[in-house]
Amino acid sequence: MIAGDSASHDVAGRLYLSLLKYDNNLQLTGALAKDWRISDDQLAITFHLKPDLRWTDNMPLTSADCVFTLELIQDNYTQSAFKSDYMLVDHSEAPDPYTFVVYYKEPFSPALSSWAGLAILPKHIFKGVDIMNTTLSRQPQATSGPYTLERWDSQQNILLKANPHYHDGTVWISERLTRIIPDTATQFLELSAGRLDSMNLTPIQYTRLFEGNAKLKKDYQRYHYLDFGYTYLGFNLKRKLFSDLRVRKAIALAIDRSEIIDGVLMGQGEPIASPYKPGTYWQNTALSPRAFNPSSASQLLDQAGWKDRDGDGWRDKDGQILRFTVLTNNGNKQRADTATIIKERLKSLGIDMQVRLIEWSAFIENFINKRDFDAVILGWSLNPEPDQYAMWHSSQTGPREFNFLSYHNDTVDRVLDQARRTFDRKQRKVFYDQMQQALFDDVPLVFLYAPYALPVLHKRIHGISQGAAGIAYDNEHWFVPAAMQTYHVTSISQQ
Repeated sequence: MIAGDSASHDVAGRLYLSLLKYDNNLQLTGALAKDWRISDDQLAITFHLKPDLRWTDNMPLTSADCVFTLELIQDNYTQSAFKSDYMLVDHSEAPDPYTFVVYYKEPFSPALSSWAGLAILPKHIFKGVDIMNTTLSRQPQATSGPYTLERWDSQQNILLKANPHYHDGTVWISERLTRIIPDTATQFLELSAGRLDSMNLTPIQYTRLFEGNAKLKKDYQRYHYLDFGYTYLGFNLKRKLFSDLRVRKAIALAIDRSEIIDGVLMGQGEPIASPYKPGTYWQNTALSPRAFNPSSASQLLDQAGWKDRDGDGWRDKDGQILRFTVLTNNGNKQRADTATIIKERLKSLGIDMQVRLIEWSAFIENFINKRDFDAVILGWSLNPEPDQYAMWHSSQTGPREFNFLSYHNDTVDRVLDQARRTFDRKQRKVFYDQMQQALFDDVPLVFLYAPYALPVLHKRIHGISQGAAGIAYDNEHWFVPAAMQTYHVTSISQQ
C-alpha cells in the first residue's frame, strides 16, 4: 500500500495477496476471490472469497478484512501512490464473511483490474496502527501469501519461508533467500560459483559471458522476452531550467537512442516513443522515437538564449552555465552507463550534465518522495491495464504519489478522466493515443528504451512456464525434484 517500487512489491507480493491477479496470459483470475460479478450499471462489483481462507496466525481471512483495507487506503492520513483508484469507491459492505461488495460513484473502467493491485491486510493486526510508521512493515505478524518473512538483514538478505497453510496448495520450495548484491559483476561471479539459483543478467552477461561459460550453459537456463517496462530520463518540471520546452526538446534530440541500445544493452532493447510496451494494442503507433539531431538541438538552445558566449565550451545565460544533475540508483549499471553516454552527448552540445548515483532506499525517500532533484534516470514497470492516471494526471503530484515530475497538461487530465469513465475499448484507445501524443509533444521526459528481460534460473528448478506475463507467474508452485535438492538456505545464509 505504501511502497511504490517494484523491488519492494516483488517481496511483499509473496506475503500479502489481492483479491485478483493476472494469469500467464495476462487475464484476470482469482487470488483471494473465487469469483466476482459486475452489476449491469457497472457501478458495483461483488466478490466472493475462497472458502476457509486464513492468515498465518490461524485467524480467518474474511470480507471484514477487505472492507478494512479499502477504508485504510482511503483514509486521508494514508499516503499511497495507488490511492486514486480507490477514492472512486463510494462505499463497501460485507453482508457475510465471504462476500465483499464495492459501490462506485461513477463508472470506472479500470475498477476490476484495480483489485489485482491492492493487497488485503489483516484487520485484527493493523487496526489502530499508524500505517505510515509501523514496525509491521519489517516484522509482519500475519500474512496470507505463499511465504512468510522469516528474517530481514538490512543490505544483506531477505529470507522467506513457505506458508504451510497456503490456501492454493503446497509451496514446494520451502525457503527463498533474496541476497542483496548491488554490483551485477559480483552477482555473476556468485552465479558462476553456483551460489545463486537465479538472477537477472545484464546484456553483456547474457550475450557474451554466459555464452562463453560451458558450465553455466549446462546448469542454467536463460530466458529472453520484452519486459513490461521502460527506462527514461525524467525532468523535474518545477526546476526553472526545465520549464522551457525548447530545453527539454533539445535534450531529447541530442540523445542517440541507438547508441545506448547498442552500447549499453548490446541490442537487447527497443527504442520507444510512448509509455506502453511496443507491439501492444495500447501503443500509439503513429509516434516514432525522435531521431538523433544535434543540429536541431543546438538551434533550439540558441532560441532559448543558451549560448557559449565566452568560448569555454559551455552554454550560459544570465551568468549561469547550462548545468544540471541527473540522479539514478547505485548498482544499476545499465542506468549508470546510459547516464554516461547521455552526459558525453550533452557535453558536445555545451550542456554540463552531472551524474550522481544514490543507494536505492535513500534515492526514493530523500530525493523522489521529497522532489529534490533536477532530473532522474529511472524505469516504470507496467501492467496490462492501460490506465496511467497515477503517473500523468496533475492531481497525482502529492507526497509519495507517482507524478513526481510534476507534469500538468489540461488535455492529458481530461482524456485520462474520460478514459476512466469509458468501457468501450476502441474509445479508450483514442483517449490514450491523445495522451501519448501530448506527452511526446510536451517532453516531460525522454523515453529511452524498453529492455528485454534476461532472467536465468538453475535447471534443477522445475515447473517454469513462459507466457505473455513472462516466467514469474505461479512461481510459488515451482519445485526441485528430491534427487536435485542440494542445500537449505539456513545453512548458507551467512556466506
